[in-house]
Amino acid sequence: MQLELCVLASGSSGNAIYVATENTHLLIDAGLSAKQIELRLESIGVTPPSLSAICLSHEHSDHTNGVRVLQKRHQIPVYANQPTANNLKRSPKGDEINFHIFQTGAIFSIGDLTLETFHIPHDASEPVGFRISNATTHIGIVTDIGMCTNLVAEKLKGCSCLVVEANHDVDLLREAPRPWSLKQRIRSRQGHLSNVEAAQLISASATDQLKHVILAHLSSDCNTPKTALNTVGSLLRLEQLNHLTLEVSRAKEPTGIWRSQ
Repeated sequence: MQLELCVLASGSSGNAIYVATENTHLLIDAGLSAKQIELRLESIGVTPPSLSAICLSHEHSDHTNGVRVLQKRHQIPVYANQPTANNLKRSPKGDEINFHIFQTGAIFSIGDLTLETFHIPHDASEPVGFRISNATTHIGIVTDIGMCTNLVAEKLKGCSCLVVEANHDVDLLREAPRPWSLKQRIRSRQGHLSNVEAAQLISASATDQLKHVILAHLSSDCNTPKTALNTVGSLLRLEQLNHLTLEVSRAKEPTGIWRSQ
């Protein structure tokens, strides 16, 4: 049973990841407008009403903007942990969203996919990463994360495909015309991973099963696709991880569709 993954969008302007088997279609986060998500799904041949569920990593708007309208328009179940749901309920019209609540750390099934959530360090109420599996293949998703913990590395081991944040180049961030307080937040252990830190996370979690890595949540002014690929790629080669293929996700268009072998 083949597993598919496509990053529909990634960045501060909105995040959404499509994960599917033939019978189960998931959306991990829905940070674009509902209309944009519908268009991007349709661009890869997916009809929005076919979505089995939307699963939320945390409550920040660049991960949740389209949730309410998508659920209302297509009657899609929305899964979140209780702190994330509570925060969204307090947002404008957030009380209209109906949630299926999962416990962080729990393992649960949606259709023929198994999801395991795990805590990740980020400045949200209770952010999670996802390990998503069918009968034979695992993928891991950690898109907003301040540091690689032992727990994160352990949960990502054995995955064939990873979506990992590579938010910024440290030198570009240092020179960027941003408030110092924002730079401190980004660099904190509750902030976002640099390119070097992304490579360290990948190296810490890589096993023989890992074949493909998608770098996500690139900053538009403190990183570039070329910088991210060069930095992460060179560091992974030093760790003898030459067999991995790397891809960069973008804010304005979907990636290609990764398919398990």
